[in-house]
Amino acid sequence: MELNTGEEKEIFEPVKQTDLIYGIDDRPPFKEAVFAALQHLLAIFVAIITPPLVIAGALKLDLETTGFLVSMALFASGVSTFIQCRRIGPVGAKLLCIQGTSFSFIGPIISAGLSGGLPLIFGACIAAAPIEMVISRTFKYMRSVITPLVSGIVVLLIGLSLIKVGVVSCGGGFSAMDNGTFGSIENIGVAATVLLSVLFFNRCKNKYLRMSSIVLGLCIGYALAYFLGMVDMAAAASQKLTGFNIPMPFKYGLDLNISAFVAIGLVYLITAIEATGDVTANSMISGKSIEGDSYLRRVSGGVLADGVNSFIAGIFNSFPNSIFAQNNGIIQLTGVASRYVGYYIAGMLVLLGLFPIVGIIFSLMPDPVLGGATLLMFGTVAAAGIRIIASQDINRKATLVLAVSLSLGLGVELMPDILKTAPEAIKGIFSSGITTGGVVAIISNILIHVKEDKTE
Repeated sequence: MELNTGEEKEIFEPVKQTDLIYGIDDRPPFKEAVFAALQHLLAIFVAIITPPLVIAGALKLDLETTGFLVSMALFASGVSTFIQCRRIGPVGAKLLCIQGTSFSFIGPIISAGLSGGLPLIFGACIAAAPIEMVISRTFKYMRSVITPLVSGIVVLLIGLSLIKVGVVSCGGGFSAMDNGTFGSIENIGVAATVLLSVLFFNRCKNKYLRMSSIVLGLCIGYALAYFLGMVDMAAAASQKLTGFNIPMPFKYGLDLNISAFVAIGLVYLITAIEATGDVTANSMISGKSIEGDSYLRRVSGGVLADGVNSFIAGIFNSFPNSIFAQNNGIIQLTGVASRYVGYYIAGMLVLLGLFPIVGIIFSLMPDPVLGGATLLMFGTVAAAGIRIIASQDINRKATLVLAVSLSLGLGVELMPDILKTAPEAIKGIFSSGITTGGVVAIISNILIHVKEDKTE
């Protein structure tokens, strides 16, 4: 029996008519719950492991470290999902909200890793996580500063910046640059095969093929790469494939500097806004109200959990977590909104994270295989940003904000030497186009006051 008196209004909140088979607080039979959980797992698995694989590739980490980071990403996502679905005190949306490693942080994390390694990455992620926790308590006021226009600009910059990372992987990654095979026919061919396979299965009428399109594309690409001799099986032979990966807090140590803190902290601001939208969409699909005290409590709890879970992830050597929007579509598809299904998903993710072989298998995946899938993923991130921007009234003020933000953000990405003579502190903060464009978008959105004529 729960003793949280703050939940009374939510318990008796009238539920809207929906086509759901199982509502939020319903408990599906074991078989149906496991089947629904597996569908969610299929949709999120690749998205969870991709950020650590991309980051490890950019930082040229060894196979053992990469495998451990992948395992901890799964473990942290399982813990985070449980907290979101269960709600512990004020932490959690108490909906079927699935958490996973966020793509939004990849750019700033790689920048931090290149200057300070894993200790700086985890130190900055942990130190900046309270920013999102604070916003969860005051998000009503922050939304007047971080408007949908600002969020759309940052999401667009995240996608455009990551596309470069995807293209590097398609060409063979940084290792291929070192050995002169970058952009070879084999690398481009494997990446193209994955990309075309994902597109093919995604356009299938069969819902299961569509849901598993990325997984199937990766499997085809992995098999092709294996037959082409691109998979280094000798490296796996030296790794421990049995036993368990024991989560070790602060395994790689901690470090911190102001540049990494600001860069990563800005992304926490944006993910707080994204989490608000995800919880709102989940509430609508699940037949809950999107106004009133109960709604505010769900959104506040969901955003707070986003920050708390990212803090916990950093402690266990993983990267920031965020709510996955794609799972809202699966709730509609299956008709199962029960948060108890989230417990099964959380358990599966934790178990997968504890077995070293899972991390090693995906760590052996050649860069072109991952690149073919991530190129499409990162493109959809950019497309999401365009969609958010397009949903707004783009008047003269908005056009100016959009123009100056994209110009400076993309300018830094395309010509990083522009900051060559700047002080190290400035260079560290604004070397990322995401950070530069995001900061400019927030400031310009506040400062630019263009009086529109009524005739316009």
